[in-house]
Amino acid sequence: MTKKYFGTDGIRGRVGIFPITAEFMLKLGWAAGMAFRSMGACRILVGKDTRISGYMLESALEAGLSAAGADVMLLGPMPTPAIAYLTRTLHAEAGIVISASHNPYDDNGIKFFSGDGTKLLDEIELIIEKLLDTPMTAVKSSQLGKVSRINDAPGRYIEFCKSSVPASINFTGLKIVIDCAHGATYKVAPSVFRELGADVTLLSAQPNGLNINHNCGSTHMEQLQTAVLAKHADLGIAFDGDGDRVLMVDHAGVVVDGDELLFIIARDLYECNKLQGGVVGTMMSNLGLELAMASMGIPFVRANVGDRYVIAELLERNWLVGGESSGHVVCFQHTTTGDAIIAALQVLLSLFRREESLAQACQALCKYPQVLLNVHFASTENPIEHSVIKNAHERITLAMAGHGRVLLRKSGTEPLVRVMVEGEDAAQVRLHAEELAKLVTEIYI
Repeated sequence: MTKKYFGTDGIRGRVGIFPITAEFMLKLGWAAGMAFRSMGACRILVGKDTRISGYMLESALEAGLSAAGADVMLLGPMPTPAIAYLTRTLHAEAGIVISASHNPYDDNGIKFFSGDGTKLLDEIELIIEKLLDTPMTAVKSSQLGKVSRINDAPGRYIEFCKSSVPASINFTGLKIVIDCAHGATYKVAPSVFRELGADVTLLSAQPNGLNINHNCGSTHMEQLQTAVLAKHADLGIAFDGDGDRVLMVDHAGVVVDGDELLFIIARDLYECNKLQGGVVGTMMSNLGLELAMASMGIPFVRANVGDRYVIAELLERNWLVGGESSGHVVCFQHTTTGDAIIAALQVLLSLFRREESLAQACQALCKYPQVLLNVHFASTENPIEHSVIKNAHERITLAMAGHGRVLLRKSGTEPLVRVMVEGEDAAQVRLHAEELAKLVTEIYI
């Protein structure tokens, strides 16, 4: 069945515009509470990132959940993967994240986790959607849900992150810069790396509700690049607003993307005989990553874009590691979802074991030239289904004669068409990408 409200990563949109309104969130909280209460006693964790609208949406969800008879445990600002972890370890029935991830502050959204700390099954999302289209009621006063706050949530998550590296590992002498995007990692991330011995310089860790992801974090790497060079740091780490994406910068200020981080982690597990199967990438993963895995005899498969699809593929194959070039990296040997802090720690662990720099670790991965352009469109149609664009896609694919790839994808969270072209000839790749992007612009703007 087609979903009415849930997209590829929960429910997301502009604050104040349906469905990201207080009224809808009240009803969503009630519908989720009713759905989970039908399975027995119900405790639901609620966490959020640092955007100002989180206060409004949190209160509305809380009221709806209580009306359904669900007990609510508030976590406050916490990374998305922390909420997944705490949902599992506190034996709650579900976890709710109020976040729009890497989007600007005037967007927001809702993501759900099951009691296992994994994405909700489609069947449960459909049950919630069905309830959303029914009249809202309230349980008897004696059955209303209670609300409490988990005050030690940050400490629990910090210790969990630290436990993902051996107790014998100490990062003393490692000089790093961390950019928290004024987001959900602003408290926990510096504590994790400092307690493991690293010398940390902190950027973008003063959230005011309006500055999340603004010219900082994993979507704007320039500030981190400048700081790494100025501080003569060994490397830099950039998180996104909700802490499930991570990118890095090497000592020379060169950005290291999710494909390279995934390669470093997978190679380390392989060399330690702990890989368990292969690696899952996406349709956007660089061809160089696939070839690097093949050179080591490591199976590599591509999932659809989106961490939920990477996770689904990992679960089906019983593999441990997967990710996206955008910085979603999943390490199932430690956690149940994409976790930026955990992934960063696994990269540092690999560098420590191999006694090499981040730049040296990336040298073994020969990436193909790749151009990714994001094109805004103002239509309800799917641009990639337009006959002119489809014909151009096919023509360019033939022109590359098996020496490259073309991918057009409509974003599941924003009104964007993502145009990706990859191949051996960088100039040709750029020309083809710009041609496709221009076509989308001419037709839909």
